[in-house]
Amino acid sequence: MAFDVSHPEIQDAVRRALAEDIGSGDITTELCVPGEATAAGHMIARESLTLAGVELLPLIFTDCIVGITRRSGDRLKDGDEIAVVQGPARTLLTGERTALNFIQRLSGVATLAAAFVHAVEGTRCRILDTRKTTPGLRRLEKMAAAAGGAVNYRTGLFDAVLIKNNHITAAGSVRAALERTRNAGVPIEIEVRTRAELDEALACGAAHLLLDNLTPEEAKDWVAHIDRRATVELSGGITLGNARAYAEAGADFLSSGAITHSARAVDINFRLEL
Repeated sequence: MAFDVSHPEIQDAVRRALAEDIGSGDITTELCVPGEATAAGHMIARESLTLAGVELLPLIFTDCIVGITRRSGDRLKDGDEIAVVQGPARTLLTGERTALNFIQRLSGVATLAAAFVHAVEGTRCRILDTRKTTPGLRRLEKMAAAAGGAVNYRTGLFDAVLIKNNHITAAGSVRAALERTRNAGVPIEIEVRTRAELDEALACGAAHLLLDNLTPEEAKDWVAHIDRRATVELSGGITLGNARAYAEAGADFLSSGAITHSARAVDINFRLEL
């Protein structure tokens, strides 16, 4: 898949990242490297990974020729070339760290998302991302999760209703919360904590249920009780090690905040050649 890097939030994120790193100037590069020197920078994967964010390179190296070899969503192995950037050596050196920070981080998210998707392969269950993202980088991180095969769910608080346990407490009951959101005009999901809440939600016509912090055995029992009367998302404690067990319990969706909040930056390098 290709990233749409035209969104103002993304362009602003790149500008802020460059300004944060460069400040008043890259003094090491300006002192060491002749202004007339030109170079090519080869971006190379140093481990197996799912790529994400390479489409940001033209925004970072604005006065260079950027040749993108692989695209977001591609599966790479150690040694695969990602892109070649040609231009002033000073520009390549100054933008190197910002480029790597973005692509290593986003590819880490995509790689972890792909691992979760692979873990439930062959079941009808799909992997959802969450709002547990780095502040200011949600759009990029959700695009990276999608590059790994996860389904983007809820961009923010504005595009879907998710009634959590604290909402139920504040509203007074499951029924009260559902009745007050019935005409929201957006998808509605409700978390239920007990079998009584589950039955109350089903009686009120809830179409999408969130079950949190159940064991796979408990989840299987609850899903059987629901009996396709609503779609079911499981969350809480979902890991690569147990994702398949939860999927085989009959869930329609598994959500994991780890995809964005705990992804490891993957190993990518940027090799300069004069």
